[in-house]
Amino acid sequence: MCGIFGIEGREDAANHVYLGLYALQHRGQESTGIVAWDGARIGLERGMGHVAEVFPAEVIARLAGRRALGHTRYSTSGSSVVENAQPIVVTTSMGPIGIVHNGNLTNALTLRKRLEAEGSIFQTTSDTEVILHLMARNPRAELVDSLIVALTEVEGAYSLLVITAQGLIAVRDPHGFRPLAMARLAGPNGIATCFGSESCAFDLLGAELERELEPGEVVLVDGTERRSYRIPVAGTPRRCAFEHVYFARPDSVVFGDPVGEVRRRLGAQLAREAPAAADIVVPVPDSGLFAALGYSRESGLPFEFGMTRNHYVGRTFIEPRQSIRNFGVKVKLNPVRALIRGKRVVLIDDSIVRGTTSRKIVGMMREAGAAEVHLRISSPPTAWPCYYGIDTPRRSELIAAQKSLEEIRAFVEADSLAYLSVDGLLASLSGPRASYCTACWTGDYAVPIAGEDRRQAELFPAESDLP
Repeated sequence: MCGIFGIEGREDAANHVYLGLYALQHRGQESTGIVAWDGARIGLERGMGHVAEVFPAEVIARLAGRRALGHTRYSTSGSSVVENAQPIVVTTSMGPIGIVHNGNLTNALTLRKRLEAEGSIFQTTSDTEVILHLMARNPRAELVDSLIVALTEVEGAYSLLVITAQGLIAVRDPHGFRPLAMARLAGPNGIATCFGSESCAFDLLGAELERELEPGEVVLVDGTERRSYRIPVAGTPRRCAFEHVYFARPDSVVFGDPVGEVRRRLGAQLAREAPAAADIVVPVPDSGLFAALGYSRESGLPFEFGMTRNHYVGRTFIEPRQSIRNFGVKVKLNPVRALIRGKRVVLIDDSIVRGTTSRKIVGMMREAGAAEVHLRISSPPTAWPCYYGIDTPRRSELIAAQKSLEEIRAFVEADSLAYLSVDGLLASLSGPRASYCTACWTGDYAVPIAGEDRRQAELFPAESDLP
């Protein structure tokens, strides 16, 4: 999962992208980059680490221009090295191009091997670079036409921002897996256009959210002129429901729903489906907070901040190495002993993926004196890998694919365990049920992976290199 942000029409465009990425830091903490067009050339700055670390004031000052875009990365394809940090910038017969990508292409390996056999030389192991090579092989007078031709060949999840001499281009794939929205930013010299993964980035800048891009929509902005195109590939909407469960910030509006309100509804539904004889409701911060509030209100049990989080530590789920995930749990979370000692606790978390983190958290609660720990999960069991941009590539890594509910309960050492049902989750969202992707819970893939790409996904972790 990654965060992308772009702006067209402000003199200090790179500064605005910096702020937008700062608001989207939760979507990826491995690397970040910004690219700007000054009317003559594309300037690029990128590096490993967080936005504030990579972009001190003197670095931002090198990125002049009224057009800029940026990226904050968590790797799902391509290893975690600076060469794979985005934006990726290339020079083509159509001029310089910079691109950022949120999502994962499901036929990237097949396309890459074909392109290499035809003479293409790749500079990264990222699936995003495939799009640039397809564009270079299909030049058009209007660069947006070249991009659309390239996108007819790729499959999977992609929200893209592309910077060129001809304008700033925003794209959502025909299924709309990943969010991408557009906003207006008023200024002394007119209206600028912003694009971002989540609306919280617009809030920071004081921009007004206009709408989400439609699935399969391509928007080109040059100055104040906007043009909309369509990718000529059929696709039914399949928006990632896990955005609401975990990834998005609670102050964002994603897929038309306020994220915090959705999580509160998930918790309330969970209380109806899986009540517990307990004294207090305790969230696992931060993504469990709103679900726990909903559970508390619906059940009538008191809500307590029985666990505190160190906010100077990143999100452990999206860190790429298991060793970091294991270390991060105790550094990140600590129980508030005075609140939970002797209490029967309903512990609310957003998901269980591998189970090791949940086991540690339940153990912390017991060590702190909880009389009972009843674990409640505000999403269904994650039993299938995601091929669209989440780091769960192998089914063998997912505890719900290997163990029964009782076996999972025993493994995490909880007194009881219950998940929210798929029906309960979908009922908490405002859109049509069929418009959401639930593949990680149901195995219902809108875009299946076939052949060599599937073998690659099953054999190697998501952050491993493409061979």
